[in-house]
Amino acid sequence: MGKKKKKSIELSDKKIKFNVEKHFYKAIRYYPTGMNLDVMEFSETGEKIGVTNIPFAHIPKEIKKLVKPIK
Repeated sequence: MGKKKKKSIELSDKKIKFNVEKHFYKAIRYYPTGMNLDVMEFSETGEKIGVTNIPFAHIPKEIKKLVKPIK
């Protein structure tokens, strides 16, 4: 049996940005099967910290509507 590819939705072209506490994020891709996002994390000064994965439940409600619109 072959491995299943993880389905992901590319978000980097939509330029979705948001803040959570003192962290600034830019959405890169969304994984609907795992309900999480890959995001680029930035410091308060605007320096790139790196790519991290955060749970969908931890993002602001307004951003959830952009990432996963109700059909």
